[in-house]
Parts: sequence; C-alpha cells; structure tokens
Amino acid sequence: MSKEQVLLPDLGEGVEEGELVQWLVKIGDSVVEDQTIAEVMTDKATMEVPTAIAGVVTSLNAKEGDILHVGSLMIELKSSKSNSSKSNTSKSKNFDDDKSQAVKNNTSQAVKNNEKKPITEKPSLHSAIKSKNTSGIFPPPVAGHVLAAPSTRKLARDNNIDLNKVVGSGLSGKITRDDVINFSNSGGSQGSESKTSFAITDLPKAAGPEERIPLRGIRRKISEQMQKTKHIVPHFTLMDQVVVDSLVDLREKLKQETLKKHKIKVTYLPFVIKALIKSLKKFPEFNASIDDKNSEIVYKKYFNIAFAADTPQGLLVPVIKDADKKDIVELSKEIVLLATKARDGKLTRSEMSGASMTITNIGSVGGTYATPIINHPEVAILGMYKMTDQPKWENNSWGREKVMNYTITCDHRLIDGAKAAQFLKFFLEKISQPSSLL
Repeated sequence: MSKEQVLLPDLGEGVEEGELVQWLVKIGDSVVEDQTIAEVMTDKATMEVPTAIAGVVTSLNAKEGDILHVGSLMIELKSSKSNSSKSNTSKSKNFDDDKSQAVKNNTSQAVKNNEKKPITEKPSLHSAIKSKNTSGIFPPPVAGHVLAAPSTRKLARDNNIDLNKVVGSGLSGKITRDDVINFSNSGGSQGSESKTSFAITDLPKAAGPEERIPLRGIRRKISEQMQKTKHIVPHFTLMDQVVVDSLVDLREKLKQETLKKHKIKVTYLPFVIKALIKSLKKFPEFNASIDDKNSEIVYKKYFNIAFAADTPQGLLVPVIKDADKKDIVELSKEIVLLATKARDGKLTRSEMSGASMTITNIGSVGGTYATPIINHPEVAILGMYKMTDQPKWENNSWGREKVMNYTITCDHRLIDGAKAAQFLKFFLEKISQPSSLL
C-alpha cells in the first residue's frame, strides 16, 4: 500500500482557481482511474474533476464552497500499486508547490510563515504587475477580516503588496486579482476614483425562525458579478413598445415550415437577434466595451449575442458566436441546443464567454417592463417582454393589434440618452418590419 495525492488539475483557458461545488466521493470509498471525484465551478461553468489514481479515499482536503487553486491537494488515497502515482505525478509537475501549500494553509499564520522566506519565483499570474526591487521587504500578515482567495493572496505576496491596504470590489468587500493589480499599477495607492469597499455587517438578531444556506455555486458567482457591475457601471434604461402583428404572422408561417422541414421550433428570439445585429452595425458604440485601465473604447468587430437562460441551477448566459452569419433556422437550432445544455448544466466555459451584447427575455414568464443589469464588460443589454393585445381605432371602428415591449439599458459612460433613443427607435422599426430581417 502506498499513499497517493490527487491534485486539482489544469482547468484550461488560463483558469487559475475554482469553487468546490460538490464532493462525489467520501472517505472510505474505493475509486478507479478517471473516476469523477468532485465538481468544481469556474466562471459559471461546472467541471467534473477526475482522479488519475485508483485506490481508497483516506481524506478530503477541502470542503464544499472552498476556492481551490490549480495544483491544490484535493484528496489522499491508499493505492495498492506502487507505481500508481506516476500518471498523477506527471500531471502535477507543472504545478508550483507553493500554490498547493497556499491553498492548504490560507490562514494568516501560514501567510506569515511564507512571508519569512525570500520570494524568488517570478510572478506569472498577470503581466500587468512588474517586478520591483524590494529585496528583503515583505508585506505584513493579512488581517483575519480580509477576504481574498488563496491565489489572490499569493499574487500579493509575490509582488510585496500589503492586502490590508487594498480595497476590495468583490462580494462583501472581497479582494480580487484585479484589485491587487490595480493597486500595484497605481503605485500602492487607490485614489478617490478607485473601487469602494463594501462593509461586512452583521444581520440584526433573528425576529423569528430562520434557515441559513451557504451562498455558493452559481448563486455566488451571480452575486459577485451583479454587485461588481452595479458598482462600476452607471445604468440608465429606456423603454418603448412596438406593434408586432407582422412579426407574429411571419413567425407563425416560418414556424410551420421549419417544424416540417427541420423539426425545429422557431421562437421570437431569432428575429430579435437579427434586428439587434442590424442595430449594432448602425450604432457600433453599443457593440463595445470600456477599457478602464488604458482609458480606451474597444469597438468589437464581431457579433456574439448572449441570451439569459433561467435554469434550475440559476441564471446562465449562453453565447451564440458569429450570430450575424447565421439565418433564422440556424439561430433557432443553436438557441435550442444551448438552452438545453444550460438546463442540464452541460455548458462549457467557452459557450458562456466572448459575448458582445446580451438579450434578456422574461416575456415568457411575465412582466411589462424591467431594468436589467448590464453584463459587464458589455455596455448595453436588450430586454424583451410579454406580448399583449391592445385596442386600436381604425376606419371608424375598433380593432385589436398585438404589441410587444422592449427596453435598452446602457452604460452612461459611453452611451447618452439621445443615442439610446435613436438605437431603440431603429431596432423597433426592424421588429415592426420583420421581412427585412430575412
């Protein structure tokens, strides 16, 4: 019998860390090679972590909800094969031992012990932080109330940055990697325009029965992203409605054709995507981002349209890549495919990244209007809402027409109210004349 260790493997695409969502094994379980032992979530994508070693689980070295760095120790096994660790060892050679140790011992005492040693490793977590001549000078231990992931703490140590002085922009004042980088680039100070810390406060004493559930997984990611976006982006929303009788008729016609020919259902979303792309081409500032660090506006020459999907796991945002190159049927097929993968929790990280603008559709659920939160670093989000019948007076008699409500929520740093009104007017004209979208 030999004792073996299973480390968190490379998660791909430059991902440095993930949240342990669920253990799929327990102490005493026998596992085989390539068996999934846990689920780890990174940027809303949940990934299965396998073991390269067979054996009996002797310890679980993290608890659900912990943030784990690539290379950190996950489980220990008793293996009957003396050479069983070779495959795992070869996979682990790329990991820095300090990274694993930092995750296992992320208490302030461990930080203090690490800081007693001269740091010779070249920082590689972000090229924006330059090496400094601070030989023999190390940051003081991090106070217990400072919230930061192990990788963020190591980034600070490697660059001799005192986390006690860094203002956190994450949930409940959590310090992120960007906060450390911005602090370093500002010369160790954060001016009045820097991000403001969110104070951690205790809830009032319970006034009745309560239930407490850990804020973790997708819900925690959503909380962090929404809080960050609302803090950074000055939002404003414009609302309007449009007559969609022509859209209803055209969609019904295509719906019947595509069901017979392609066995696929056509919703209103593909038409909205088409109208949105035409609008983005006319108003390129809506298909952009603001690079705060370099004080630049980034105009995107691609059209990757995301749509919000409500799933049992929480809100997910799949992205249709190169949507401008796809017709109504192709868009319909991809929407169904991505929505199904979202509900099943099978979306990959690449399928939820790279969007240039997002559409949120709560019309199928209800609601006349809303003020959606922009999916930062995008600068606008389109909202589509329920369709209703309204009376109209025409030719000396009353009739009915179908109307649909839309909103455009914008980042006021880049988009002014007048420009938003022009954009929404142009978009609604396309929706009211859907034949032009084909």
